[in-house]
Amino acid sequence: MPDDTIHESKRSRTRQGLATYLRRIARALGRGEPVPVDEAGTVTVDAAATGDVEVELERDDETVHLEVEMEWPDEEAAVDSDAAASKATFELYADSADQYRWRLRHDNGNIIADGGEGYADKRDARSGIESVQRNAPGAHVVDVSRDEEAPDEGGSDAVFELFRDKADKYRWRLRHGNGNVIADGGQGYASKQKAKQGLRSVKSNAPGAAVEEPGDAEGSEE
Repeated sequence: MPDDTIHESKRSRTRQGLATYLRRIARALGRGEPVPVDEAGTVTVDAAATGDVEVELERDDETVHLEVEMEWPDEEAAVDSDAAASKATFELYADSADQYRWRLRHDNGNIIADGGEGYADKRDARSGIESVQRNAPGAHVVDVSRDEEAPDEGGSDAVFELFRDKADKYRWRLRHGNGNVIADGGQGYASKQKAKQGLRSVKSNAPGAAVEEPGDAEGSEE
């Protein structure tokens, strides 16, 4: 049977970004879940229980190549090239103070996350979006009201924190390892379960969400 290239991509990543991407793959393998191949998770492979791994390190002219290749029997690995895409969109806009902000709007019209702060430079706002896209999918979830701590293994460079506000509503925020809050739900929930549903929506929709810049009328702060 001839080779059939289902997906191929190449992009520049920082060491941190590369580690986050590889953790997504490792987490899916460890849980027996379909492994996301692309950033949006629209191409996946449901790997067999056992497979071959080939690691190759070589130097070519002025470039060092580290290649990791995983193989499974075709009849034991299910490929899905039309997996569910993101159902949300990042909106990048300028507020009334000419600060750049972002929000993640679900296709149903609800805002499911926002950055919580304004940026003087649009590039910084985009960097904030990219950080959420990298870290949200693999972030552990902890209940800070119960003094829970994230496991040392797995996860990403950020953690979802569940907490209660002064009105006794449940909320979530996504805190980076550097201490900065990079996203929050923007609303309180009557139950912890509802708050978890909200952050799970961000986990599943943020990675593949497109970034749009609404016009002035649409982009005004709500």
